[in-house]
Amino acid sequence: STTAMSVHECFSVSRTHLLINGLIFQTKNCISFLDTGDEQLYDCPMCSLTCTNIQILEEHVDLHLEEHNFSEGGNIRDLELAQQLQTEEDERQRSEEEKREREEFKKLQRQYGLDNSGGFKQQFLKNMEREVDRGRMQPFEYHKRKADMMESLASGIDDGKTKTSGVIEALCMYYQNENKDVKRVWLSAGVDHFHSSLGDRGWGCGYRNFQMLLSSLLQNSFYNDCLRDTTLIPSIPKIQSMIEDAWREGFDPHGASHFNNRLHGSKAWIGACEIYSLLTSLRIKCQIIDFHKPTGPMGTHPRLFEWILHYYSKDSEGGAKVVCTSKPPIYLQHQGHSRTIVGIEEKKNRSLCLLLFDPGCSSQQMQKLLKQNSDGTGLRLLRKFVGSLKEKQYQIVAVDGVLSLEEKVFSRLSNVVFVSKAFFFLD
Repeated sequence: STTAMSVHECFSVSRTHLLINGLIFQTKNCISFLDTGDEQLYDCPMCSLTCTNIQILEEHVDLHLEEHNFSEGGNIRDLELAQQLQTEEDERQRSEEEKREREEFKKLQRQYGLDNSGGFKQQFLKNMEREVDRGRMQPFEYHKRKADMMESLASGIDDGKTKTSGVIEALCMYYQNENKDVKRVWLSAGVDHFHSSLGDRGWGCGYRNFQMLLSSLLQNSFYNDCLRDTTLIPSIPKIQSMIEDAWREGFDPHGASHFNNRLHGSKAWIGACEIYSLLTSLRIKCQIIDFHKPTGPMGTHPRLFEWILHYYSKDSEGGAKVVCTSKPPIYLQHQGHSRTIVGIEEKKNRSLCLLLFDPGCSSQQMQKLLKQNSDGTGLRLLRKFVGSLKEKQYQIVAVDGVLSLEEKVFSRLSNVVFVSKAFFFLD
């Protein structure tokens, strides 16, 4: 028949190519058209089935094609589904990563006081309200302390309620009578201790250490000309404004940009670079020394101790056991905290020990040093041996004289890059 002949022409060849959805199926002697005399037989080109009717064969081949098309379509749908699921998973992971980054950034902003949650005033009031709620403060005391705080903020002068004076003098007297293991000791010029209050607890150590350093400079007539506009210890909000003034003069623009050029009204942490910028803007000559890696075993910094010893001892003469120098204290910082170095001991075994004022020590603790007993147990608050300072990096700001107006300008231009590179956070 005609139908039979067309099938015979299509399939009865030595090699047949079938293109199905882009795939070539090659068959060898796909169909054998056999004439047995009694009947004609047709072999399926896609399996071993033999049919006696060409229509049955066509239907059989159509089933093969439909099955193949279904399988191919299924594979495509499976691939598309897999791709869609992978895309959705990538989007989910990217969204979660962005969320984590936003949360981490907000956490860092809160940690470093850059979250616009208010500053000294807001924290002071909030903490006092908490004390009243807990029954630790009477309402009348709350109102009195609030009024005192508002007066301090208005005047820009610290209220002095966290200050302890006379510790250096008490130490000098103690060391005169100490005969156990101290060979020599060098003490800074007089300095008042300031500790954190309800308004700056958790972030104010840099400001409190500046107050300590400034208290020593104000007692030294050599710095009178530089500090003629700063005759009393400024409050923390005032110090923030003073640092902003230094930025406006051009000191440390990179550091200023980190704070968006604003400290006042925030709980922003400050470090060595802000202290340097502020002192230099007041024409006080100082330098930053960066001990950027340990120089001794077990992650210690013996070179830091040696530098401090040289700073306090280089101008002293004679072999007096106790040397009360005219040197200002030194600002010391590491990641997370800052303190003030007020002296250094040399033991009889030649080991060194720093004497530190820590803003974290309360007035009650510091008052004990004014009544130092003969065994020196109170000095545990101050003493730090080489093995006690194992942070990866330390920086110090050391005062070394007065700048002329020309030197101030030169210092601003020449040191701004160095100061920016040295910057890292505190408290």
